[in-house]
Amino acid sequence: MASTQIETVSTTADKAKLAAAVVLAVGAIVAFYLLSRHGGVVQWIALLVGLAAAVGAFAASEHGRQLLAFGRDSWREVKKVVWPTRKEAMQMTGYVFAFVVIMSIFLWLTDKTLEWVFFDLILGWRK
Repeated sequence: MASTQIETVSTTADKAKLAAAVVLAVGAIVAFYLLSRHGGVVQWIALLVGLAAAVGAFAASEHGRQLLAFGRDSWREVKKVVWPTRKEAMQMTGYVFAFVVIMSIFLWLTDKTLEWVFFDLILGWRK
């Protein structure tokens, strides 16, 4: 029987980088509110610089490198997709609309038939 093991190795330096990213992000938000007396431009600069530093610290960690690699691989896969032409997209949209119209008519007829059977024939409520 094959056994698959997932090994997660997280070094102390990696944990410190993640903690620094969290501290920098929280510090950026706190600085944004504490610098309200200095004007909006100073607030936004402090927030953006702090968040950029937090992103940089996260990107330097192993989790950040894995996230960036995942993003690159995802973009590579998106480029492999064969997108439909405009004509194909319009045809498929037309098929979907036609199916919705036919299905709604079918469900309406079924509903009205069941309403007639139950209320008029069985219960005799409508006269």
